[in-house]
Amino acid sequence: MKAIPYPHVKETIYTEKLANGLSVYILPKEGFSKTYATFSTHYGSIDNHFRVEGAPEIKVPDGIAHFLEHKMFEEPTGDIFSVFASKGASANAFTSFDRTAYLFSATDHIQENLQTLLNFVQNPYFTEENVEKEKGIIGQEINMYKDNPDWRSYFGLIETMYHKHPVHIDIAGTIESIADITKDLLYDCYHTFYHPSNMSLFVVGGVDPEEIMALVKRNQAAKDYKPQGTIHRLFEAEPPQVKNKEKVTILPVSLPKCLFGCKEPEQTALGIDLLKRELCMKVLMDILLSPSSAIYQKLYEEQLISDSFGSEYNIDEHYAFSVIGGDTPNPEQLIARVREEIDQVKEQGIKQADFERSRKKKIGGFLRQLNSPESIANEFTKYRFKEIDLFEILPVYEQMTIEDVNKLLKQHFDWNQLAVSIVRSEVK
Repeated sequence: MKAIPYPHVKETIYTEKLANGLSVYILPKEGFSKTYATFSTHYGSIDNHFRVEGAPEIKVPDGIAHFLEHKMFEEPTGDIFSVFASKGASANAFTSFDRTAYLFSATDHIQENLQTLLNFVQNPYFTEENVEKEKGIIGQEINMYKDNPDWRSYFGLIETMYHKHPVHIDIAGTIESIADITKDLLYDCYHTFYHPSNMSLFVVGGVDPEEIMALVKRNQAAKDYKPQGTIHRLFEAEPPQVKNKEKVTILPVSLPKCLFGCKEPEQTALGIDLLKRELCMKVLMDILLSPSSAIYQKLYEEQLISDSFGSEYNIDEHYAFSVIGGDTPNPEQLIARVREEIDQVKEQGIKQADFERSRKKKIGGFLRQLNSPESIANEFTKYRFKEIDLFEILPVYEQMTIEDVNKLLKQHFDWNQLAVSIVRSEVK
């Protein structure tokens, strides 16, 4: 076990890569009563076409990663949630574009709960009967989201941006796609992506690293895993331009919902280069569009936005895009005004005082995050699968310059790359 100290944030992570390929990370937090653990696989909704070294390529139905996450909680003896609850733990799971995570938090019985987490995730139980039953359950979830205006506006925007990349496909899939999921396909995906070499375990809280590592080693040594070749994720080439300029969805809403943003041409950065771009964009979006920004205040006074207005930036190895918007009485005017205001900033450049204020704000937010075991575990895992160390964030913020941010301002806000998603109650 190796200790990696981070003196700038006064933390030390203990880590080891086990013989079966599992990466284990332990972050002791002295004085913390709660422990939080995530067992994550680098497998998400975009991984629907792949090949393992030495094997033929496989194309699977959309939504299968999410479906698999649901099925993992079913055991021959019953529902695994009750096992966690009996030991005072709260358990959950989620699937995103690029990962699936299983987790628990607890203040007691940590070792028993950790054993439960490892054992149920590494013991799949799929039958034709329980797979067919799950299709009805997930089908209801899909239909529920079809009536959710926020969800429809968000995925409507990504659908408008992307031609080929599976990021534009709803994480849960469709009624039609999940109908093609079988027990055998679930096992194919499980054995490919749930191999320990594609997974990581992160434990944070009031724990002893030596004890936790010894427990994990004993647990994994008792299981038989053969070495697995490299997983090759296969994506069609994505055209640089947006697929469509606008998508309008009709749903009963009291106020229209409007989301818009710019799609960046395909990039393949990983590691520190990806992190630098992401953090610079976060600072830029904060300067331009946070509630303390001049643009936000103008739009609020013009009654074009409410406190639902916000922005975000998403970046991965093969895609990057911004999302801006919220509820508005006039989507077209809101988009026009945001473009006008951002164009003015592009001409004048970011002010040094605004840059410093936002950069320090982001540093403060990151340091506060280190007091939350949940945030640390989830963010550490998210970044690790992008070949980034969470604790590199602070040095990147500290070394960031206003020139970096001004460069991105001009690069990202290319209005030829703008896409719009509107949810309104009637056709205009």
